[in-house]
Amino acid sequence: MFIADYSAKNIYDEMFSSEGYPRKSYDFVKTKMESLGGIELVKRSTSAERALMSLGITFTLYGDGGEQERIMPFDVIPRIVPSEEWVSLEKGLKQRIQALNLFLTDIYGEGKILKDKIIPRDMIESSSGFLKQCIGLKPPKDIWIHITGTDLVRDGAGAFHVLEDNLRCPSGVSYVLENREVMKRTFPELFEKLNIRQVYDYPYHLRSMLENLTDVVDPVIAVWTPGVYNSAYYEHSFLAQKMGVYLVEGSDLIVENHKVYMKTTKGLRKVDVIYRRIDDTFMDQSSFRPDSLLGVKGIFEAYKRGNVALANAPGTGVADDKVIYSYVPKIIKYYLGEEPIIPNVPTYLCSEGPDLQFVLENIHNLVVKAANGAGGYGMIIGPKSTKQEQEDFKELIKADPRNYIAQPVLNLSTVPTLIADKIESRHVDLRPFILYGKDIYVMPGGLTRVALRKGSLVVNSSQGGGSKDTWVLG
Repeated sequence: MFIADYSAKNIYDEMFSSEGYPRKSYDFVKTKMESLGGIELVKRSTSAERALMSLGITFTLYGDGGEQERIMPFDVIPRIVPSEEWVSLEKGLKQRIQALNLFLTDIYGEGKILKDKIIPRDMIESSSGFLKQCIGLKPPKDIWIHITGTDLVRDGAGAFHVLEDNLRCPSGVSYVLENREVMKRTFPELFEKLNIRQVYDYPYHLRSMLENLTDVVDPVIAVWTPGVYNSAYYEHSFLAQKMGVYLVEGSDLIVENHKVYMKTTKGLRKVDVIYRRIDDTFMDQSSFRPDSLLGVKGIFEAYKRGNVALANAPGTGVADDKVIYSYVPKIIKYYLGEEPIIPNVPTYLCSEGPDLQFVLENIHNLVVKAANGAGGYGMIIGPKSTKQEQEDFKELIKADPRNYIAQPVLNLSTVPTLIADKIESRHVDLRPFILYGKDIYVMPGGLTRVALRKGSLVVNSSQGGGSKDTWVLG
């Protein structure tokens, strides 16, 4: 069952070489799963899915049929990253976060990179993530980006690239932690044999990072959620519970004398640090959107005065604008004097005349994305689209070229995946999570998202994707 119908030809496969031989890191996993046989593997897969369902690990899918609560599909064949590859990825991720943090400090401060014309000023000021209210802001410890989820892909030649940066409210780490616990119960013999680096201590690192944002001894920390109807509510409550901190909504908070308090049955209690999972402009009606039903009036002023710490800092969204993404190699070079360790995917800016012409003429061969799109929405995959869809998307691009970028279609790497009772190849990406506090911590692994539809390159859960446990070997 395990090898008979599996082909890794003409693509980079994480488990098998192009000649069909298992890669060294997968030797024991392949041998063990073959020894189990198809019936036992399916049985264990079913058991794992039931365990995840009993844990209630869900996300909310919004569509024409209304809101739907879904379980994230899970595949029991792990994605393995050899230790020598991980060393390079870890260095590259730390490099990228350092540079982006310096970039945010600069553009909301002296603006040297703009004065030196490394990035056009209008590119920054036209970004929906750039907040004029944050100009002159100095976040605690000069750290803007506290929690990051950076999406990595491996191309057909086996080289890793950064696909995009997620710096506002990156989600998915709860799946990483729960997937690992379920895999330990599903394949205890693999964990006994292999030296797999642990991820269970992420909540400890997260709490330590949040504590580092204030000089208050034994600070009061809260996770701020938009509420139970948010698609990632499970993760918000999960992380609050694992860290042993409060879970609050906007209605639970109040600002008095420029200080933030939490309403309790015993009265008000001052809050020192907030890990917010709410978008910038919904955060405070008096500073941003007056129509927000989720915000807390005065919380941004309390933050500016240093009376509460927020993670991530407001205004970080400009650095994960997909147009600004194209400048990150220059940003790294400008602030660190280094070449990027992990390269970007080649990118065309539709705001540039020659690039726009190329994209309009070659849309059938490109992936075109909205600058602030997410979840697999606001994009078109040229080779998978119809002529009419291409023409409709061209009109969107021409109407607002600043809002679109284009990239070549990458033949993403694959991993053997259990589909019903057969092993088939499916495309994957990888989202490691990075914490920036007293130092920079990179979780050894991350969320491997898998496109469960045959031939699909879209791995997002909202588009039918699932997840795998990611093992970094020690």
